[in-house]
Amino acid sequence: MAFVKNLFDKNFIEYASYVIRDRAIPDLEDGLKPVQRRIMHTLFTIDDGRMHKVASVVGDCMKFHPHGDASIGGALVVLANKGIFIARQGNFGNMYTGDEASATRYIECCVHPIAKKFLYNPDITEYIPSYDGRNKEPVVFRAKIPVVLVGGAEGIAVGMSTKILPYNFKEVIDAEIKALRGEDFEIFPDVPTGGLIDVSNYNDGNGKIITRAKFDMSDEKRIVITELPVDTTSKDLLDSIDSAYKAGKIKISSVEDFTTDHCNIEIKLPRGVYAKDVEKALYAYTACEKSISCQMLVIKDNMPVAMTATEVIKYYAKKLTAIIKDELEFERASLTEELHARTLERIFIEERIYKKIEMMKTAESVNRAVKEGFVPFKNELVHDVSDDDVDRLLKIPIRRISLFDINKNKDQVAAINARLKEIARRLKHLTDCAVEYLDSVLEEMKNYTALDPKKDPRAVDPKLMERQTTITSFSAVNAKEIVKRDIPLRYDDKGYLGTSVSAGKELIKVTPYDRILIVRKSGIWSVCDVPDKLFVDTGMWFCNYADKDVIGKILFTIIYRDPKTKFCFIKRCRIAGWIMNRDYSFVPDGMEVLHVDSRDKFKFTMRFVKKPRIKISEQEYKASSYEEKGLKANGVRLESREVESVSVEPSDNNGQGTLF
Repeated sequence: MAFVKNLFDKNFIEYASYVIRDRAIPDLEDGLKPVQRRIMHTLFTIDDGRMHKVASVVGDCMKFHPHGDASIGGALVVLANKGIFIARQGNFGNMYTGDEASATRYIECCVHPIAKKFLYNPDITEYIPSYDGRNKEPVVFRAKIPVVLVGGAEGIAVGMSTKILPYNFKEVIDAEIKALRGEDFEIFPDVPTGGLIDVSNYNDGNGKIITRAKFDMSDEKRIVITELPVDTTSKDLLDSIDSAYKAGKIKISSVEDFTTDHCNIEIKLPRGVYAKDVEKALYAYTACEKSISCQMLVIKDNMPVAMTATEVIKYYAKKLTAIIKDELEFERASLTEELHARTLERIFIEERIYKKIEMMKTAESVNRAVKEGFVPFKNELVHDVSDDDVDRLLKIPIRRISLFDINKNKDQVAAINARLKEIARRLKHLTDCAVEYLDSVLEEMKNYTALDPKKDPRAVDPKLMERQTTITSFSAVNAKEIVKRDIPLRYDDKGYLGTSVSAGKELIKVTPYDRILIVRKSGIWSVCDVPDKLFVDTGMWFCNYADKDVIGKILFTIIYRDPKTKFCFIKRCRIAGWIMNRDYSFVPDGMEVLHVDSRDKFKFTMRFVKKPRIKISEQEYKASSYEEKGLKANGVRLESREVESVSVEPSDNNGQGTLF
């Protein structure tokens, strides 16, 4: 058994780790999940400036992603609809209506140039073998902007989940620039579908937001929904409105959906109903308002970590300078080698070192002759001549030697030296370089937003550069606060209580959210939600709203009798608290309840069992003469005489809910 347990534990841990790191949670470094990273890597690999069938891209991606084509196709569509990663052509669905994309064989895509600018740099990216060892794929891309915020993410893993709302592209870049300059910044989510959000409990990405649709109520007889709440489509909204209407929670005449590339849902109201009367009901009972919990969970250093939006921005600001430094140092190393090659080539041809190899008989002697030929010019070289340098020089064709242009070579060397000086300067001012880079990204994005999407698939939606979601302050509408108590609660002669009881006495008006306190004839009391139809037996003593502020003020008086001795007892107590749907008893087990009352003051008469030589057969009592006790205490014995019956003076208001 121990072996089996260890086997299950090991397999579960491996599975959980795989789901967390390789499927559901995005990596902080590039903000992408593995399938998204492999899609982008595929697009970078096949990029030739033209469009590719999505089905073809999916097929190529399967070289790197060991899963089905449907999951890759779906992930590609989601990634394309974020607007900055993939240029698209064809029907990729509609984020407003929720309509799905066309089949992958009908739509086309290619990598967007802006994504290539901030995501792709193979010279400083680490690659590993793909799952089958035939290809190479990146461990992570070295992203220069917080992709995890720009694109947003959602995923459910084993024991954890992530929900990162998307942010406005321009606001993210501006925040990163401020972080580089050491300035304070504040950033909140923004979605292309607009809507209103309250971020008072957002907690920088690890709290919750309340989001609402935006209404146009300029005409008091209709409501036009012009913007959708976050994470909602017009279909979701229509379904929720239809459900609320059928349940009788909102009063509307008709609903028409004219949504295309923007939200336009028209709600017409019946006679006598106005927009201001329906507004709160729409927020309370439909998807026009909802609360979204957020958790900014990412993979950092191969481990799941919860971060804030501010921390992500600052992390990327620091990371950007490191990336730019690596790029500059790589370029400097490449240019240094290029300068070395140009210098060797000039000296090799200009000083006719190639003439010294004409009489050599072996490769070793040729190699030695070339190296010896460079000895007088050692001070002009960048570094010592290597065997690779010799091989490269020996491969120069005769035609190139005869047509060698010394002036052109000098110009090339001068350009390389100028660039090396610029690199040295930029390495001393990395922060300024990072700000300059981010400004160039914003400028390039503006150019793409100016393109016509019908003519150029690289066109970017201008909404990515302008805030669409309005940040405001409001409280969630509580359905319990706006619902009217208009449902009759009835109790019939058979002992049934509920809103579905067709015949019987109407006790009170209730709502579906009410709770009621019931006292049965046995003295057992309980609190429950308003029932449709519940058997509580005949002779129920009490039924009213189970509001703690109301019930706590009621002083219950219980008169009960011991069946064995026929002695009567009185108990006065209050109900301070309860557990839902749990039975409690006012009296000890086996006692017979004769009366329950909710009045503070009333009179009652006890009739005693008739006995010889005892003239007093009844006696009147005042309930107020007896002290209040605890709910679990026993009652006070009224008389040491056997009681036959008890009668109580009637109440004008029926005992505040008491049934006699």
